[in-house]
Amino acid sequence: MPGSSANLGPGFDVLGMAVSVYADLGVIDDRDSGPQHLVVDGRHPANLAYRAAGGRSGVWVRSSIPSGRGLGFSGAMRVGAIALGLAERAGVIGGELVALIDEQGSAILDLAAEMEGHADNAAASLYGGVVACAEVAGHVTAAPVPLAANLIAESDIVVWVPDVQTATSESRGTLAPSVSRSDAVFNLARVVQLVLALGSNDRERLKLGAEDRLHQDHRLEKVPMSQLALQQMTGAGATSCWLSGSGPTVAALVHSSNLASVEAALSIDELQRTGRFMRLQIDVEGLQAAR
Repeated sequence: MPGSSANLGPGFDVLGMAVSVYADLGVIDDRDSGPQHLVVDGRHPANLAYRAAGGRSGVWVRSSIPSGRGLGFSGAMRVGAIALGLAERAGVIGGELVALIDEQGSAILDLAAEMEGHADNAAASLYGGVVACAEVAGHVTAAPVPLAANLIAESDIVVWVPDVQTATSESRGTLAPSVSRSDAVFNLARVVQLVLALGSNDRERLKLGAEDRLHQDHRLEKVPMSQLALQQMTGAGATSCWLSGSGPTVAALVHSSNLASVEAALSIDELQRTGRFMRLQIDVEGLQAAR
């Protein structure tokens, strides 16, 4: 399943994008041994989610998603593990897991969102693409945001991943308990512009649509290297830049014509010493079962 980048600027706790950094999970059996598999302990989010969904044995994890960096590690772990737990409880094996994921998507998302405290990361890892989340009558719903075919073909997601971690709960603690009406209206307008731009590949609207007044500035004050990386990518011509989730990773949608200049901008000494950049794509598949 893919990792994710959430919020996308103004879409706080609403928008999530699946990105091409992946994790595999499975139920432990005699065939799943060796250094390529990490059998997780009781405190790991995958194990907690697996047990909450009815799993009885244990899970292994193989992951390339950085932990605690704003690329949806815990959301992906929970989505995959919940699917495994539901499958074990229902006695589903092998190829039947594909149908279970399709049929139980709402249940997977509800439990993952409950454990995460928000749905955006989990929904993106589950469904792929870009999703918009809402709570309706006590259940979480995730609607796919249309993506222009040429946006996917012509663009990469460039992320700068710092060496330090950020706890989501700690990052949320920096945010004000209320916001002004003008800031709320500002963000609503930017979310609309962003969603429209993703469907049309309107690069001017994509830039405008990533602006935020609710959370990014407060969080970036605590991570100056992330702030520098975002400034570097913006100045080098990235189409749209944002703090990924609660950070400290920053992400940018970059047109192929500007890719070299954006990556060069992230190669300055300060950023090379304190993190690394990755070139990713939007994942459009979401959670997949081994066939």
